Amino acid sequence: MNDTFALRRRLIADAYREACGLELAALKPGNVHRGADGHGMTVDDFLRSAKVSAGPLTAPGLALGERIYCAISATRAAVNCNTNLGILLLCAPLIQAALEPTGRGGLRRRLNGVLSAADRTDTDWLFRAIRLAAPGGLGVAQEHDVSGEARATPLEVMAAAAHRDQIARQYAEGFRDLFERALPLLVGYETRWLDPAWAAAGLYLDFLARYPDTHVARKWGSDQAVAVCRRAAPIAAALAEAARPQVFAEVLRALDLEFKTAGINPGTSADLTVACLLIRALEPLCCEDLSAADVRRIPGTGPVASAPVPLL
Repeated sequence: MNDTFALRRRLIADAYREACGLELAALKPGNVHRGADGHGMTVDDFLRSAKVSAGPLTAPGLALGERIYCAISATRAAVNCNTNLGILLLCAPLIQAALEPTGRGGLRRRLNGVLSAADRTDTDWLFRAIRLAAPGGLGVAQEHDVSGEARATPLEVMAAAAHRDQIARQYAEGFRDLFERALPLLVGYETRWLDPAWAAAGLYLDFLARYPDTHVARKWGSDQAVAVCRRAAPIAAALAEAARPQVFAEVLRALDLEFKTAGINPGTSADLTVACLLIRALEPLCCEDLSAADVRRIPGTGPVASAPVPLL
């Protein structure tokens, strides 16, 4: 492994851990964050998961499906619960796209190449990863059930599930919503509010208001997932117009308590938030050649511990 690739790998691993840490710094109603644990999981569980999964996610020589499986396996060994299946499903192809130092085009173009190249062997690893993570409420699918044999590519499998699963929809649509809606929204919040944790919170509320959360739907049914959207929508709209998002802290804490008391965990909205934060950090790595001198000009890199964000 040459020095340039080693540097690139370190920067990408740092960007991934930082995205996970920033998402935990955001006040996300119903989710684990630095202000409140929940659903039998703690902030430390998620931080440990990010730490141990960063190595497999950025390991050289792995195909997409095996990369996801190895990251899930490392997570299971460290925390013995499903903290990050959705995060890894979304972040692994982004990281694989960014890892290739000679890749052509920006992150989105590279990502399309990664998704198109994934084959049935990747699907087999993907199914194994999902079985190992054992997410709650998975159920049985009539087509491409994860307990069975892989008979299609990841893109074909995800396209079949896109109508009921937000992460599958991202695969099927080339992460279009993250690049075209979520990323500009995040950048706008960062510019207006000058607070990365609040920008992440605003992004999470936008996901929560726009889409019935897949994790909520699996556990509580589609009607409850739609009800969560409707509950979050007016708060998300008001927050989006705020000059000072901090004035919404008590409103969000009350909603956080309401959701957690009812056992509602909008985990997919949080997963999408992490993925968008990662895109924000990875894009500069795919827009120019990387050398030691370039590191100073790449925003958002570095481990969480050395670049703390405000706590809400």
